[in-house]
Amino acid sequence: MQNDKIISCLAYNGKVNIRCIRSTNMVEEARKLHDLSPTSTAALGRLLTITSLMGKEMKGEKGTITTQVKGSGLIGNMTAVADNNGNVKGYVSNPQLDLPLNPENGKLDVGNAVGKQGMIYIIKDIGLKEPYVGMTPIVSGEIAEDFTNYFAKSEQTPTVVALGVLVDKNGVRAAGGYLITLMPDATEEDIVKIEEALKKADSISKMLDDGRELVEIAEIVTGDQNLMYFEDDNIPQYICNCSKEKMERNLITIGKDEIKDIIEKDGKAELICHFCNKKYVFSEEDLRKLID
Repeated sequence: MQNDKIISCLAYNGKVNIRCIRSTNMVEEARKLHDLSPTSTAALGRLLTITSLMGKEMKGEKGTITTQVKGSGLIGNMTAVADNNGNVKGYVSNPQLDLPLNPENGKLDVGNAVGKQGMIYIIKDIGLKEPYVGMTPIVSGEIAEDFTNYFAKSEQTPTVVALGVLVDKNGVRAAGGYLITLMPDATEEDIVKIEEALKKADSISKMLDDGRELVEIAEIVTGDQNLMYFEDDNIPQYICNCSKEKMERNLITIGKDEIKDIIEKDGKAELICHFCNKKYVFSEEDLRKLID
């Protein structure tokens, strides 16, 4: 299986920016860690993919972006976090949810799993006192359309978002996405060419499953065969940076009285990381040290 990858290109003499990602491995890692059903794999996989792409654009070495989808569907809330290298982690409230295929297109029914009502939240932390928080309503639950709406409404940036996850009985066959962003000097002619190209293009997951390279996909969806391509050797991955020290800090925040209550009732504490399901056990001795 090919490594995951993110590329950046400029089309139409720098008037259109396009970023493409192959995220098959990171989505497969999430599927295995959380034992995701096909529907939940597709939903969380799309969110991980867009979050990784957006994280890659974050400024500052310690910049992070958190995306949350809180919809009215049975899948519950979804959360993803990415750093400025595109490394990502995430989880979903109902990882085993599975729905019948969408009768209209025969595909996994992400829209109804997420729900047609609710909000998406974008939290960008670049090390300032207060992080930037943006939010927009869910418009379809399909994730890509919801983020297209976010870019238009919250960031006032005309953007095309495409996301796809192809799942079979063995796991994730292909996953990826792209963002096409119009610069202020993009012309009506440029826009028409992109619209025509998008009408002819296959879905991102099919193009990846067919073995197309990211640069080739960028050419197909923009209609520009003379892209300015920026090479990047970075390989984005699903990475959880949890640790016992971080869990200790979480325990400390509940206060001495609560920790004493845990000692009296259970004699120990077990904390499980939402992002990777790793379990951390704190003995009575560990807990008493925290109190001290």
